[in-house]
Amino acid sequence: MSAIAQLPPKKLRWQRIKSSSLARQREVFLATFTFLFFIWWDKFWQIDTSRTRNKRAEWLVRNMLELGPTFIKIGQSLSTRVDILPPEYISNLSQLQDKVPAFSAKEARDIIELELGKSLYTIYRDFDEVPLAAASLGQVHRATLHTGEDVVVKVQRPGLKRLFDLDLLAVGKLLKFFDRYFAWTRKYNLQGIYNEFFTILYQEIDYAIEGSNADRFRKNFEGYPRIVIPKVYWEYSTSMVLTLEYVPGIKVDDRQALEACGLNPKEINQLGICCYLKQLLQDGFFHADPHPGNLAVSPSGSLIFYDYGMMAEVKTMAKDQMVKTFFAVLRKDTNEVVDTLMSMGFIEPIADMSPVKRMLKFVLDRFTERPVNIYEFEQIKGEVVAIFEKQPFRLPPQMTYLLKSLTTLDGIARILDPEYNFSTAAQPFVKSIVLTKGRGNTLGALAQQAKDFLVYQLNKPSRMEILLERLEERIERGELMIQVKSTESDRTLKRINIAVKALIYACLTGFLLLAGAVLLVGTNGLYSGWAIAAFVGAAFSGLSLLRALVQLSIREKIDNLAEQ
Repeated sequence: MSAIAQLPPKKLRWQRIKSSSLARQREVFLATFTFLFFIWWDKFWQIDTSRTRNKRAEWLVRNMLELGPTFIKIGQSLSTRVDILPPEYISNLSQLQDKVPAFSAKEARDIIELELGKSLYTIYRDFDEVPLAAASLGQVHRATLHTGEDVVVKVQRPGLKRLFDLDLLAVGKLLKFFDRYFAWTRKYNLQGIYNEFFTILYQEIDYAIEGSNADRFRKNFEGYPRIVIPKVYWEYSTSMVLTLEYVPGIKVDDRQALEACGLNPKEINQLGICCYLKQLLQDGFFHADPHPGNLAVSPSGSLIFYDYGMMAEVKTMAKDQMVKTFFAVLRKDTNEVVDTLMSMGFIEPIADMSPVKRMLKFVLDRFTERPVNIYEFEQIKGEVVAIFEKQPFRLPPQMTYLLKSLTTLDGIARILDPEYNFSTAAQPFVKSIVLTKGRGNTLGALAQQAKDFLVYQLNKPSRMEILLERLEERIERGELMIQVKSTESDRTLKRINIAVKALIYACLTGFLLLAGAVLLVGTNGLYSGWAIAAFVGAAFSGLSLLRALVQLSIREKIDNLAEQ
């Protein structure tokens, strides 16, 4: 039984209780640290099995639903991260995409009548009180206008603005706590991601912005009959109610239903990839929430987009770098890919970039022609361990939703075509750019890059020529050097360093416990205050000892992996 199916039919906690700021912070902190404790407990006692992970994932989904829309949105984002989460978490979190419990039809009707200033049946001839779908921020009802057009009415959940204000404060306090007491979180720039997340979240609850986004998105795809964006009926729309053209379709990840309708999933896959390349590299305005609940396919094979609340823009400078990166990937030019990723802030420059370059070269050589197989990274285990230790990769806040979109699309592409080839799928987009007349700076730059790529393909040098050219470039830049180091010695020294810390903490814990006992018993309670202070100090020292032991255990596992 799914985590959502196990929920009681009554309203969720966030729907029933009018939380104060302090109460909301307590809820968020309690849920977060309970989950972190579960993860630590499973790792410490080595019970991190598939069954345990599934149990933890179900707990996480239930608590995200109980905490409300902000955390449902976070869960939806995490449900696409197959690169960082185990499959048990992906499976459970994916329930948050389109199975969020609905609110009552009466509440929906009251909001519509209040927003539009008329009775429901004055506005719509027919209105289906059972929602077609319920999402984290609202739900959708089917209706018919008095003019006969079939429409869908998107109604916002009541009380969202106040809840977001509370969550903005609660999550901000949580991140400050992490930043102060968990130094390892600082390298992820969580504060920047938090700012970006809530900026877009507040935009999502203004349906007037969503309607404008839909109009702009539709205009970008004028002349593309296979991309469908429903029409907005502005006379029946406000900041909390949005009336759209009814355009039904098959869920984009339902491969069996697509094949039953005579549609080719590989062709749909190619259409989706080319559509997103246009959004990212040509328009600079993209749909940032392309999960299967927001993408459908019409019986004729057109791609239908729903929900335009989460849209994002790519700044001109970043778009230029993305264009360069895209064509560098197609050319398998590792140096260019590294340079552009560094300029966009995805890679932190470090003293020795060779492990990063070797890993990217491995990825470009192996996986531009077929999907990534994580098990093949065993061949470059040394580089992966070196990168893990130095951690030069980072996620710029402004790129959070770009990466979210790309990882979601990659997951859909794997479902539609498990052996999909990115280079082949992108060819129609490249050809369309080559044939353009280059109107405007962006199109001109794209066309030039595409033409350069085709010239490169025709005059591609041999592998030996490329190696010699790169060797010459590295000698000229003074990058070529002989580096001698013993990785085994380095790893041993790191383990010794952690073990010494653990020994110091163990001695300090024992000393404070002994001192506290002496002060409490030997002085007949005369210095009980000092004894309590000693016991508190022993507790903190004991936690540090526990942390050092966990670090030592993790370090040993990493070293064993590298030595295999």
